Amino acid sequence: MYYYGDKKTNKWEIVGVFWMIIVGSLLHFTYEWSNNLTFVGVISSINESVWEHLKLGYWSLIFFSLIEYPAIKRYVNSFLLGKALGIVVLEATIIGVFYSYTDIIKRSILWVDISSYVLGAIFCQWISSSMIKKKFSRTSETIGLIIFIVLGFAFIVFTFYPPKLPIFMDPITKTYGIYKLK
Repeated sequence: MYYYGDKKTNKWEIVGVFWMIIVGSLLHFTYEWSNNLTFVGVISSINESVWEHLKLGYWSLIFFSLIEYPAIKRYVNSFLLGKALGIVVLEATIIGVFYSYTDIIKRSILWVDISSYVLGAIFCQWISSSMIKKKFSRTSETIGLIIFIVLGFAFIVFTFYPPKLPIFMDPITKTYGIYKLK
């Protein structure tokens, strides 16, 4: 049975794909546009590492969710779980595509990287759309919230103190984090 709430939430989820693509793209540049303000770097890409590009999806989804939830809250049951699983799928898509093709061809291709983000945003909202209307336990919503908090904490901490792993290294400058650690 199809009812108004399905139509409304589906529209919001489709709008969310476009929001994530546009806002995520803008967040790629906001740190530089802000003249490298530290607090902007927390939510923006501070370098060209894979990790910093994952922040674009996370923060654009957070901002969108803050707008979306009040509009659809009476039609959904598992908002946090749906959004959390969506962001995990987006991040996994970006990581999976990037490391799969660069392992084979030994270099990155900008249009493939952009396409993986767009595809990840579509997957994110598709998963979210299918999950938010389902009824799960309160525990599942708590798990969704924990996923968001852990990811947000990791994005903030690793902006300043990234591990010396390839996912955190800027391939252009060979540095890590906002302080340009060598």
